[in-house]
Amino acid sequence: MASSLAARRLLSRAAASRRLVPCASPAPPPPRAAPAALRRFFSAEASTPPTPPLPPPPLEPTVEHPKSEGAASSSSSASSSDGAGGAHRSAPGASAGARRAGGTGYEEEQEKVLRASLLHPRMGWSESAMISGARDVGVSPAIVGAFPRKEAALVEFFMDDCLQQLIDRIDAGEGELLKNLVLSERLSKLVRMRLEMQGPYISKWPQALSIQSQPANISTSLKQRAVLVDEIWHAAGDAGSDIDWYVKRTVLGGIYSTSEVYMLTDNSPDFRDTWTFVSRRIKDALDLQKTFQEAAYLAEAVGAGMGGSLQGVLNRVFKK
Repeated sequence: MASSLAARRLLSRAAASRRLVPCASPAPPPPRAAPAALRRFFSAEASTPPTPPLPPPPLEPTVEHPKSEGAASSSSSASSSDGAGGAHRSAPGASAGARRAGGTGYEEEQEKVLRASLLHPRMGWSESAMISGARDVGVSPAIVGAFPRKEAALVEFFMDDCLQQLIDRIDAGEGELLKNLVLSERLSKLVRMRLEMQGPYISKWPQALSIQSQPANISTSLKQRAVLVDEIWHAAGDAGSDIDWYVKRTVLGGIYSTSEVYMLTDNSPDFRDTWTFVSRRIKDALDLQKTFQEAAYLAEAVGAGMGGSLQGVLNRVFKK
């Protein structure tokens, strides 16, 4: 009995001691070593120096062209308007203006070629003359291909150049000398001055007339002749703006054209017969105008005696 009680006490004490002692958690397993291949990869990556960043792309080189005074002022004004932190901006068209100022423009080269082509009158108004003119001024003959109407361009340039020469001569002092002449003599003198410029090209002028009469060129030809006739009348002292303005220019244009054709068949020394022809035609035209004026005055006189209705009819018929 006593032995069983002692055994029971020992068991209870042992159970109590187990309850008081905390249960120890099982130890975690040791970490597994990484594979050898991974260790070599990461060790090589750690030992490699970092790659430096790529440099920015280089800026385009800026070349400063020589600028004219106008282009320089426009570019400076454009750069000043950018503000405190703005970058430099060149004015629009400044580089193009600098190129034109630095070298000969393409239109100027064409003018040089056309002017040099006129120094070959024996070749006529042809592409061969233009090629020879290009070689004379040191320009490639390929520039002739830039003219859409080669022969017509040469004839039109000659007409414009002769008109400019006539204006220059009038402004240089010959216009003052014309004031001492009567109207018919002033007109004859001016027409003669213009036709004399065609003297060196008289043998090839029929070719020029043929080129001007082509459908593609006739409008420009008529405009050039109208401007020429108008300039002659202005130089002669005409400042009218009534219906006579058209009549005078139409009549003088016809006289000029007929004199031009007459000059082609004139074999007299220095075209004397042509100048006589011009003087007579102009005198006859002015006399005809005087006749119309006298008829108008007669109509007014008759109308004064026969009534206003007849006077109005006659005035409309013989209106200046």
